Parts: sequence; structure tokens; C-alpha cells
Amino acid sequence: MTQKIPATVITGFLGAGKTSIIRHLLENANGRRIALIINEFGDVGIDGEILKGCGIEGCEDEDILELANGCICCTVADDFVPTMEALLGRDQKPDQIVIETSGLAMPKPLVKAFNWPDIRTRVTVDAVVTVVDGRAVADGLFAADPEAVQAQREEDDALEHESPLEELFEEQLGCADMVVINKSDLLGDGALDRVASEVAGQLRPSVKVVTAARGAVDPNVLLGLGAAAEDDLDARPSHHDGVDDHDHDDFDTFSMEVTDTLSADELLRRLRAAIVEHDVLRVKGFAHVPGKDMRLLIQAVGERVQHYYDRDWRDRENRCTRLVVIGRKGLDEGSVRRMLNG
Repeated sequence: MTQKIPATVITGFLGAGKTSIIRHLLENANGRRIALIINEFGDVGIDGEILKGCGIEGCEDEDILELANGCICCTVADDFVPTMEALLGRDQKPDQIVIETSGLAMPKPLVKAFNWPDIRTRVTVDAVVTVVDGRAVADGLFAADPEAVQAQREEDDALEHESPLEELFEEQLGCADMVVINKSDLLGDGALDRVASEVAGQLRPSVKVVTAARGAVDPNVLLGLGAAAEDDLDARPSHHDGVDDHDHDDFDTFSMEVTDTLSADELLRRLRAAIVEHDVLRVKGFAHVPGKDMRLLIQAVGERVQHYYDRDWRDRENRCTRLVVIGRKGLDEGSVRRMLNG
């Protein structure tokens, strides 16, 4: 019997560091042939672009497949299954498949897709790895208003409806075989212990928890867990078992081009102002800065904005500023666009 190809599903909330973990994995693959499936929410493939052309030996553009038509758990039949079949139909099969889900995705519907007949016989889910932004959890950012939620819980023992952000967080933890508490370098020992305790309280027995800074997780720790997650779906709790519902219905997302010619400082000033005024959850994208031959990478989680020049612009590449913006349902897209374009 042909040995199944292991697939690792990497999930986690917005900005937790999934792409950083994948990049570190590629940099330390030690000869493994790794194929990536990147699921974007929005039509600007930012995460895929971060990894394409990364210069890492063995990381070829044709091994990075993008699904940019929405949450992977909604497009299994139309997008995910055909992509997997095309990947498995190649003459040279990968040693490992790594799937990065959108930050808005529930992992359990994706794991269910591995039971499709044409996939189940050839691939197994080695593990669901949930990446947690340790700093965000310490700040309560996985909940819309953690203090109000806690007050409601104390007043009403029968409370059933929780914040969609917290529910999504619980979905991702409930399906995990391993949890990576990332950005541990931003937490003191006391805060890290509190986050680890909070996370551990929502996990199934025997789920492994590791800490990481800047996504640096040893591939020997990350891969080879042998969970066969598709075989024990009933043991992975979900708020939506038996219900055709998705958490990302509580979010709005759009992509845009900033047409104004802006310095890096002015772009970041406008971006921070829009984030604060409209309670934007996540921004990611690339920027063209006048006078610079390198592309500026921008990633924001709440008011925390990271930016750095990631690579040179390529010949004939369109030098522009493109962003994906994600917020709660009802996000005023027009106002955000006006604030960023002056």
C-alpha cells in the first residue's frame, strides 16, 4: 500500500504569525519537498506573495498554490479538492503538504474535506497546528469586548451566544493537535504563564503546546505528529457541528489600492488613524515608497503595525500600494478608503 502524504493544516487568528512559521519551516526543510496551499480572504494574495520569490533554496513558485476566493471551508468542492487533485497528479509528489488557512477560517470543515474519496487514500492530516498570538491573547483581542463578555457570563449562567471572535478562537483551539503560542518574546514570564493557562483550558487532552518567537518552530517538532485528524473528527468540538454556519459571516473584508504617492511615514500615519477610527482588526499588504527600490511589507493587528522592506521590486512589476483590510461586519469601507487615499 502506498504511504499517504502527510498534510499539516496551520490555522490561527488574524496576524498570529502563520506565514512566519511557514517561512521558518521552509528555511529549515533539510531537503524535504514541501508544497504549500495558501488560503487568502480577499483577492490580493499577500501571504502567497510573501513566500513566492523568497529566495529560500528548494522553495519554488510552482510549489505555492493560492486559493483567494474566500474562506477555504466554504469552497471545498469548488477550489480545495481540485487544487489537491492537481497537486497529487504531479509526477514528482511532495514529501509534505502545508496548508495555511485564512485567519477567518474554521479548521474542522477543511479537515472533513480530507475524507473525500480521491483524497483520503493518498493524503492524511498529520496535524492541525493552531498559532496563537500570545500578545493579542494577553490583551484580550480575540474577543470583541472581553470585559463585557465576562460580565454577561457572571450575570447569566444560561448565556449561549458569545462574541464571534472568541467563538472563532475556541474553534481553532478545539480542533488543534498542537498549539504554538507565538510572539512569546513580547510577553513577560507572568503574562506568558497566564496565556498558556488560558489556552490549555480549552484544549483536548494530550494536545501539545509550544512557545515561539517570530515563528521559529523546529520542523522536527512541527511535523510528524501522525494525528490522522480526519479519522477523529467527533473528538474535535465545534460550535457549528451539524450547522451550515461560518464565523467569517461576522466579518467584512476588502482589498484596495492606495493611489496617492505617499512617504512611508505618511502612509503609516493614515493607516493607524483608519485602524483606530474604524476598529480595523487586520491589515496586510505591500507599498511602493517613492525613492525606494524595495517593496514595503505592511502587516497590522489592531493598532500594532509592523513594516519592513522585504525585497527589491522586480523588472516590469507594477509598483503600487495594495492592501487587504479586515474588520467586523458593518465596516465602513468607503470611509477607510477615503482616509487612506486622502
